[in-house]
Amino acid sequence: MNLALIPIFLLLGAAIGFMAGLLGIGGGFTTVPVLTEVFQREGVAARHVLPMAIGTAAAVVIFTTISSARAHHARGAVLWPIVRTMSPGLVVGSLIGPQIASALPMSVMAAVFGAFTWFAALRMLFSKPPKVTGTLPGPAGMFGIGTGIGVAAGMVGTGGAFIAVPFMTRCGIKPHEAVATSAALALPIALAATLGFVFAGLRQPGLPPYSLGYVYVPALVAITVCSVFVAPLGARVAHAWSGVRLRKAFAAMLLVLGAFMWWKALSAS
Repeated sequence: MNLALIPIFLLLGAAIGFMAGLLGIGGGFTTVPVLTEVFQREGVAARHVLPMAIGTAAAVVIFTTISSARAHHARGAVLWPIVRTMSPGLVVGSLIGPQIASALPMSVMAAVFGAFTWFAALRMLFSKPPKVTGTLPGPAGMFGIGTGIGVAAGMVGTGGAFIAVPFMTRCGIKPHEAVATSAALALPIALAATLGFVFAGLRQPGLPPYSLGYVYVPALVAITVCSVFVAPLGARVAHAWSGVRLRKAFAAMLLVLGAFMWWKALSAS
């Protein structure tokens, strides 16, 4: 392992931890492009670069979301009934997502996600805040929505906040509570997706040393060390901002994520 990469992983972990606390995201969309570039420069086989970047990102999400969710829970912002209702669907979807990602052309998958994230961002930026209705789907509906979020998040190694937060705000959940709850929802997604990528890479030849399937352990450890300490700082900033400002910040993040997915679509075509 190139020890010069450790500072890069530590800085990446600090950025991911802050965003996890601020916006309730696990950092997958930030982790994947950086790790993709690192693995390419380190000579990892081309067919393993993206799966390993996504698998490692999913594993990072486990730890960032634990830290972020604990910080939000301490402020009483996590809606645990939503977490309990959606978790079974999230697990099922997150196990399916990695299998679809390995079979779907990357250009098609990236273009669809780029369009979706931009659509969600523009709605959050330019539409009026949703009226509070206090209604959420029943258990079957929550299972179905959880499965859909899990599939999408599992395919790209994220915590699913880019779908979960807009969904909850449309159902009348306050922005702060939606962000906090999405941090907790990311845990079952990340656990199931990581298992999927570990299993998918166990019998693959040509993986670099210190890999567990498609999870690169040195990057996971270094990124996690910083992220778990910085996530509570992001959570404090999130609770200091107004709901409107938080929505704009999350929409800006979605625009960045959408641009990244379009870049992947163009580079893969």
